[in-house]
Amino acid sequence: MDTLSYKTISANNSTVEKQWVVVDAQAAILGRLASEVAKILRGKTKPSFTPNVDCGDNVIVINADKVRLTGDKWDAKVYVRHTGYPGGQRISTPRILKQKSSAILVEKAVRGMLPKNRLGRKMYGNLYVYEGAEHPHAAQQPKAITL
Repeated sequence: MDTLSYKTISANNSTVEKQWVVVDAQAAILGRLASEVAKILRGKTKPSFTPNVDCGDNVIVINADKVRLTGDKWDAKVYVRHTGYPGGQRISTPRILKQKSSAILVEKAVRGMLPKNRLGRKMYGNLYVYEGAEHPHAAQQPKAITL
């Protein structure tokens, strides 16, 4: 038996095939949507997944303003940040963030599920979130998937 016939194939930047995908967030629960989007961004849905390569697809999330949260999370969940100055801790809730832009909610949820390193920041750059049903990426001919 030839030992080379069972070689593990590892993807690299030149062999990876990136596609464009549209995900509709209409009536989707935020955390469940974000985990599926993070898997697609990471490339875990592909058979050629390699952990140290950006082999995920480009993901377009539309209708981010229609995303749902279960229970009392609109007011009970808190996002904490710090300005860097003494006494500079700032707290906001999903309701406050949605008033600014509902795309921020989806972006924060997905970013928290990606790796916390250079590769994770590069994968996050492949995410495009829009509040309405329209997006400017029609030229890439994205395929719609249901989660």
